[in-house]
Amino acid sequence: MKRTLYLDVDGVICPFGPQGRTGWGSAWRRAHAGMLPVAFAAELVAGLNALSRTPGLRCVWLTSWEELAPRYLCPAVGLHGSRWPFLTADGPPGGNGWWKLAALQEDVEATRPDAVAWIDDQLAFEAEAQHWAGFLGRRILTVSPDPRQGISPAELAGVRAFLEGPVF
Repeated sequence: MKRTLYLDVDGVICPFGPQGRTGWGSAWRRAHAGMLPVAFAAELVAGLNALSRTPGLRCVWLTSWEELAPRYLCPAVGLHGSRWPFLTADGPPGGNGWWKLAALQEDVEATRPDAVAWIDDQLAFEAEAQHWAGFLGRRILTVSPDPRQGISPAELAGVRAFLEGPVF
């Protein structure tokens, strides 16, 4: 079985303006990722590292960070994603539609995974992406975390169960 996880950074791994404790019950960790300071939950990073070792799973960066995610973010936070491919916002700026949806569609067409999990805090606000996901039915799981918290333990558990479970 071929399965793919598409992963955003901002609002997903690194929340916007985190305060208090993480959804994992710990204090936020802070790191310097290239030119940007980031906050993250160490438990989330450990969970993503474990998930990435799932047999048959291909992890792909789908973030405005593009090549900066594997190059700077991974070593800064301890995420083992420095060799994951990344999709880019090819094409003219300001074109129609969300660049991430177009890039994901192109990658899915080229790689033909049996199941797709897509985690992006913007997904809840992208009607076209939700509509397209509806066509894939049970072959896709979309997760739109709270951008102030990033991926929660329950969301990561759901992604794991989906990616390790049977494909319909």
